[in-house]
Amino acid sequence: MTKNGLTYAQAGVDIDAGNALVERIKPAAKRTQRAGSMAGLGGFGALFDLKAAGYNDPILVAATDGVGTKLRIAIDTGHVDTIGIDLVAMCVNDLVCQGAEPLFFLDYFATGKLELDAATRIIAGIAEGCALAGCALIGGETAEMPGMYHGGDFDLAGFSVGAMERGADLPAGVAQGDVLLGLASDGVHSNGYSLVRRIVDHAGLSWSDDSPFGTGTLGEALLAPTRLYVKPALAAIRAGGVHALAHITGGGLTENLPRVLPDDLGVDIELGAWPLSPVFEWLSRTGKIETAEMLKTFNAGIGMVLVVDADCADALTALLTEAGERVHRLGHVTEGAGVRYAGTLA
Repeated sequence: MTKNGLTYAQAGVDIDAGNALVERIKPAAKRTQRAGSMAGLGGFGALFDLKAAGYNDPILVAATDGVGTKLRIAIDTGHVDTIGIDLVAMCVNDLVCQGAEPLFFLDYFATGKLELDAATRIIAGIAEGCALAGCALIGGETAEMPGMYHGGDFDLAGFSVGAMERGADLPAGVAQGDVLLGLASDGVHSNGYSLVRRIVDHAGLSWSDDSPFGTGTLGEALLAPTRLYVKPALAAIRAGGVHALAHITGGGLTENLPRVLPDDLGVDIELGAWPLSPVFEWLSRTGKIETAEMLKTFNAGIGMVLVVDADCADALTALLTEAGERVHRLGHVTEGAGVRYAGTLA
């Protein structure tokens, strides 16, 4: 037996390191402050003033998510700087589909042993995602859990709240003849990575190998962060003519588009309306993945779809293009439930 009593640090939890992390990330969190922010990090709870944010009769919308097994690549390669952007994007891209403006974000970061430098980089990425989405990073939780996570493993989860004025929620007014505007993705985003990892393993490749479909290493290429569509999507909503938005995540176009359609309506999509980006071409070829599986597992190059009034489609395409999006007219809303594809994904 030891002469002195045991300490929490000897059990593997360093409270001082946790406090040091809070101090390190305060400047990054401060950079995300926006109208409505009320207090910095460190309290038992986080405050936000909806009236100061400009809302008169607000409806709150909440979303929570993680980044799935994409974390495995970040952990194995040590490239953790952008995984926080993925975390934010997976939550706020969902919020905007309801017509809501993301207001604030909280994160949960759990690890076996808190490494200050790595943790700081991870949370700096979360702050960057918040800044890109226009929402405030107002709090979070860092959990050091020895015995639960091993060998540098960690987990991330995020929670975001947005708001809209009463009566402005989406989807609304979706009708036959509406046009589908697809916004290009920046790669695989944050869904389908269990299949991605299986394909890489079967191909006998490692994360440090040269990327077969782009520059840099394979690991770096597959860690390209999820694109944030919030600001362009909000601009389109405010311009008028947007009836619905669908964030193309797990389930792809096949599963996500029906979520924003009335039960008696479906969509016709022309698969040749957009180019299959190199990463999906490589995954499809290397994994011998059938088209139906590609469209149900991955975003296949389209990260967000806007369902818009046909009379507004050209003006909204111009607006979104001016905002930096690559816009593709995918098809239109039709009678009869379901997603129907024509042509070839190539």
